[in-house]
Amino acid sequence: MAWFLLFLAGLFEIGWAVGLKYTDGFTRLTPTILTVISMVISIALLGLAVKTLPMGTAYAVWTGIGTVGTVLLGIWLLGDPATLVRLACIGLIVAGIAGLKLAA
Repeated sequence: MAWFLLFLAGLFEIGWAVGLKYTDGFTRLTPTILTVISMVISIALLGLAVKTLPMGTAYAVWTGIGTVGTVLLGIWLLGDPATLVRLACIGLIVAGIAGLKLAA
């Protein structure tokens, strides 16, 4: 269950990271509210997950999920460049997440 909560926390991290782009410097009310809600949910779920998972592993996986998801949505939604080097680095992050899960 802790891994599932951590996965959800990572998804909400993606939500707030991408949401920051849409807040327009916190000048748009609805995106700002949704971004802040995503932040709170993400941190709360991470807090629940670390009750049973090692802190370092949980934090690394949480940020890894957020990083990979944010980069991929940046490419898909915002026109960020999808170079071979960027995609290879995303692959390395995914490999690191998988390795940490296997080692936990």
